[in-house]
Amino acid sequence: MESYAEMMGRPPGFRVTYRFFTAEEGGRWSPPHQHTRWDFRYDDKSVHTGTFMIWPEFLGLDGEVLPAGEIPRLGQADMFFFGPGPQEFHRQHIRPGVRGYFVEGGWRVGVCEVIEVLGLRISSES
Repeated sequence: MESYAEMMGRPPGFRVTYRFFTAEEGGRWSPPHQHTRWDFRYDDKSVHTGTFMIWPEFLGLDGEVLPAGEIPRLGQADMFFFGPGPQEFHRQHIRPGVRGYFVEGGWRVGVCEVIEVLGLRISSES
């Protein structure tokens, strides 16, 4: 399986800790899987109320990309920007401590928090 970084030839924009909601919390009934394309939504509605094509790639305890298949309900993920988008907007708002959600349509399936800014700070093409 090719990682997003290998596929796109650039680093992730930022890294998050995450937790997927249980079915009882209104989350997914089926387990999450690597490379499912959940979009990102900021928790702070004063920042932005829409969703963005910023997709997670889940990491193991060793920091390496997990293989295809089921992933843990909590851990860390690198976040990649897909498609054209307002990168300058995100440079102004993504920083450690910022919270967001993984969403399927308008449905929140997990919560995440930025722990490190990576490629977003170094390149306008990230």
